[in-house]
Formats: sequence, structure tokens, C-alpha cells
Amino acid sequence: MKHISILIPKGAILGSLEGSRQLLTQVNDFFRQKGEQPFFDVQLVGHTRETMVSGSHFTVHADAVLDDVKKTDLIIIPALDGDLPEAIKNNQDFIPWIIRHYKNGAEVASLCVGAFLLASTGLLNGKKCATHWMATNHFRKMFPEVNLVTEKIITDEQGLYSSGGAFSYLNLILYLIEKYTGRDMAILSAKVFAIEIDRTNQSSFTIFNGQKEHEDEPVKKAQEFIENNFQEKITVDQLASMLAIGRRNLERRFKKATSNSVVEYMQRVKIEVAKKNFETSRENVNEVMYKVGYTDSKAFRVTFKKITGLSPIQYRSKYNRMHELS
Repeated sequence: MKHISILIPKGAILGSLEGSRQLLTQVNDFFRQKGEQPFFDVQLVGHTRETMVSGSHFTVHADAVLDDVKKTDLIIIPALDGDLPEAIKNNQDFIPWIIRHYKNGAEVASLCVGAFLLASTGLLNGKKCATHWMATNHFRKMFPEVNLVTEKIITDEQGLYSSGGAFSYLNLILYLIEKYTGRDMAILSAKVFAIEIDRTNQSSFTIFNGQKEHEDEPVKKAQEFIENNFQEKITVDQLASMLAIGRRNLERRFKKATSNSVVEYMQRVKIEVAKKNFETSRENVNEVMYKVGYTDSKAFRVTFKKITGLSPIQYRSKYNRMHELS
């Protein structure tokens, strides 16, 4: 039997905590229905017996406190609510406990922005990690040593797992169920809970707002110029000349401030405008392409799919209600 410790941090989001428990304990019921022994021993583990979660609207009762757990196979860190640095500060006691059990052979999975607590252990340094796309800029700023992969729904590296935004944690739990119990059990769980299995990319959900949480004013001016003139063919040399900065210096500073090259930023701005057009209008792919400043249809389609994970037609079919009703 595999022992699973679902942590109850202060300010945890109840949904990811209870959803994980429900899925894993349901797997035990599936095994019982087949006349077999339960596969998981699932415990809710807190710093104290009672912990307030989800903005103090709920209190969760722990099956065990940290000192009760002598050995565990998998630690699950649910998503955290509110100010994340404050949440980490409020849950410092979990950090050495997670490190100790990982070194003793436990695997660790973070759900959504639970990645912030996992990253605080230092265990993710030099490794891949996913989190909610809305928190990516904040995460990179706090944990520059972690290889944040914004498009991924699931990462799996050296016994450390993470999931992308919000309810995509369900895909990570399914992934772990498959890893531990087999494909058939994962498919059964997906069907019973009506979860789309094998989702690996969250790019189509991402809304690009530009990374302006930095203090480099010339870079901010470059970003604003790109956003206000996305239909035009802007060059890096043009921006450098406008800002009276050397091209290589601008590229270095831009990448450091935004985590994108200048060209990548231009592409993301154009594609974000294109996405909004596909969501709200009846314009065809070529009309949208020209509107955002592309003239090469192949380049537009390749770039669109690279950023969103979907072709322009797939994206419009998925998100445009007028298209759905037509």
C-alpha cells in the first residue's frame, strides 16, 4: 500500500485538497469492488489538528500532524490562497519536513500555485516546474533557479511533480494514478469524474498581459510601443534607436525584464490580439492574420500554434460561441 500525505497548509485552497483526496480514495473503492485490497493509504496531514483554509471559510481536520508521519511515499501540496510570500511565511514548518521526507525516498507533487511552497524547499532548483500561468512572472522573480515551463500542465522530474493552473491539478492526480496503478485505473477514474485525460498543454488558456513587473523604464517604453503598434513591422534596431540604447544591450535587458526576447514579445502581443479576434468575431484566419500585421500565412499559423498549442481554426472552434452556433 502506498502512503500518501496530502498537506493542509494554512490558507490552502480547499478544492485542490479535497479533489485530490476524493480521486485517490475513489481508486481504493474501485479496487475493493474488484475484491482487491485498497492501493492507497491517504492521510490529510497538518501542522495542527485543525487548519483554516480558503480565506478562513473552511476548517479542515487533519488525520495526522507532521510529527506523526514517520514514513510516506508521496506528499501532495495543494494550491495556496492569497498573498503567496505571506502564505510561504505562514507555512515554514512544512519546508524542512518536505525536504526530510524527500531525502528519505518520498515523492512530492505540487498543485497549481502550491509550486511556490515546493520551490521554497530548494528541491526544484535546476529542475522543471509548472504553475498557474497567471503566477508565472511572480514565480520567476522569486525562484530564478527553477526552470519554469509555462506551457506544461504536468512536470515529472526526479520524484518531483507539478501541475499547471487551477483545475489542471486533476490531470496530475490522474497521471499519478496511472503511474502507480496502471492505465486502466486512470481511464476509469477519468470517466467517473468526467476529466479529460492526457491533457499536457495549458497554452490555449493563457492570457498574455505583458510582463511589466520590473523597474527597467526603457524596456517598459519598448513594451508599450510594441503593444500600441502591433500591426506594424517593428525591428529591434528601430526600438534601440528610439530608446538610444545599443541593440545588444536592449536585447539583454529586455530578456532579463520580461523573460522574452524582443521578437518573442512582439509575437506574443500579435497572437494575443489574434486570439481575441477569433473569440469575438466572424473574421476568417487571413483577415485576422493581416489585422495583426502578418503577411505570411504559414508563419502566422506556425507562430500561433507554438504559442497557444492550437491551430487558428482549432482555437476559433474551441472559444468562439458565434462559430459554435453558426
